[in-house]
This record gives sequence, C-alpha cells and structure tokens, in this order.
Amino acid sequence: MTEVKICGVTTVDDALRCVEMGVDAIGLNFWPQSPRSTDLENARRIVDALGDRVETVGVFVDFDLAQIGAILQATQISWAQLHGDESPELVGALLPRAYKAIGVQDGSVVELARSYPGEHLLLDASVPGMPGGTGRTFDWSIAAEVAKERKLTLAGGLTAENVAEAVRTVRPFRVDVASGVESTPGRKDPAKVAAFVEAAKGA
Repeated sequence: MTEVKICGVTTVDDALRCVEMGVDAIGLNFWPQSPRSTDLENARRIVDALGDRVETVGVFVDFDLAQIGAILQATQISWAQLHGDESPELVGALLPRAYKAIGVQDGSVVELARSYPGEHLLLDASVPGMPGGTGRTFDWSIAAEVAKERKLTLAGGLTAENVAEAVRTVRPFRVDVASGVESTPGRKDPAKVAAFVEAAKGA
C-alpha cells in the first residue's frame, strides 16, 4: 500500500490530526520563503508531540551539511528532503536518512535521478523559481520509470481527486501533498486530508 506524506505542516494540532487519519509521514519545511515554513522551536514541538508514530521529514533548500545536521540533531527529525541544487556528494553525506527532490521537466530526469545516491528519491513538477510545493502535476509516465528503480515519493499537484490515478500509474512508495489538502497555506483541512488518505491507500 502506498504511503502518504503531508508536507508543510505548521502546527501540533494539524500534525496530530494527520496521524489520526492514517498519514505515514509529516513534512516540516525550513525554507524561509515558503508560506509553510517553520522554525526550530516549532518543529521540535511538533516532533515531540508525534513521538514515533510517524516519520518526520525536514525540507531543506540549499542548506549546507552543517546546517542540516544541526537542525536534524536539535529537532530529532528523522529524514532530510533536499530541494535545492544539492550535489550527489551532499546527499551521500546524509545517508541513509536523506533523499534528493528533483523537479521534472522531461524524460531526462531519469538519468539525473540515477546520479543521486540512496534508496529514496522524490519527483515534483519543475516550475522556475519554485523548488517545490508547486501545486502542478507532470507526466506521471516519467515517474513510473523512476519508481521501477527507487523508493519514489511522488509530489506535484496531487489532490483527493487525482491521487488514486497517480498511484495506479506510477506505483510510488509514497505520495506527498501540501497545498492539495489545505484550507490556507500551512493549515491543513481535515476533510481534505481524510479524503486524500482514503483515495491514496484505496487505489
């Protein structure tokens, strides 16, 4: 069964509600320009409240190795998701609890994905100036190729209305959603989260 990650969670209440609805992972965004960004203290509160019930993922854009390591240690977030221009070497230095997020423009991403180490990988839509959280879909047949080789997290424009088709097409390890389950940026809509989880896991 495909796992579900809810990204850009900003409050303890939203995080706990997501867990109750069967979400497998929570994403905490440290990119300051995101409307879903969080800080160290808030992230620590969320991780403490969740305990070991779900995986927690820190989202980073062009942080260096020391910065990422310090945040992971201070918050006890379990994974680093790297959304910037990080090198394969940086990803490798953070393994096994890290993976690269890559924006998809065309089929050349299959080879690009192979250049990054690790078991996991995330694919999102490529939008200039936006390292993630685009709210747009891309050609899922490309993602399906990558999913044959890696534990793929599929992101980009997913909603309760299209996620079942995405799961059937791609067969990803995990699907990732932020704006598609929100009432406002950073605040999750419980009804949308519940519908998304049901559609993703029932596909």
